Amino acid sequence: MTRIRFQQSLDELKENLLVMAGLAEQAIQRAIEAYRVRDLSICDLVTRSENSINRLERDIDQAALDLLAMEQPMAIDLRFILSVIKINADLERVGDAAKAISDRVRNMEQMGVADLPVDIPRMATLATEMVRKSLQSFIEGDADLARSVLSMDDAVDAMNRAAYKALTRVMEEESHIAPQALNALMISRALERVADHATNIAGDVIFWVQGADVRHHKSLAKQLEREAKQLEREKEKEKEGKISG
Repeated sequence: MTRIRFQQSLDELKENLLVMAGLAEQAIQRAIEAYRVRDLSICDLVTRSENSINRLERDIDQAALDLLAMEQPMAIDLRFILSVIKINADLERVGDAAKAISDRVRNMEQMGVADLPVDIPRMATLATEMVRKSLQSFIEGDADLARSVLSMDDAVDAMNRAAYKALTRVMEEESHIAPQALNALMISRALERVADHATNIAGDVIFWVQGADVRHHKSLAKQLEREAKQLEREKEKEKEGKISG
């Protein structure tokens, strides 16, 4: 394969990934719109789009693997192809999250409307903005823009934790609307996963452009944060035990 032909193949790979990105982003937007207006016909659109997303994911993966096998690229071209493969997987999971949200909307449609203490559209706005920015950083090869996405993840995590606390309280104290609260909680978790996938995409852009792997460092940071919080909870329990004793 000549260098010109190889470059054309890379451009085509990028274009197909952007088509995939458009489908995944549209699926999330439709799922949240279905939640907002409780329209099951929009859920049907999300379900149908899942097949297109899955099919395109397979095609992109195969094209990327073919390039790796035939051309054996080096340096930035190798990092680009590897990043495409990983971004492709995250976009497919964004599509899965959209389908999960639409399924929860179907469940909620069968129940009465309840006033729940969670702002799903606000959380969705931030999560989808992260997806959009991470994809923009990929289009432009902009590592700085990608890093700005990483800093947004904490806000979505905080929203998800707040939703968990508020909705579990509803399930404990207001059993008549517990099913609606549970579905809203699952939607919140799905949006938190969308934000995580956007973070992964941003990390892959940084890896492609700069050769720096930030995924491991972020996952390690999250692990340390969880361990610190667990230790803090254990200390509080120990303190409460001493006081009661």
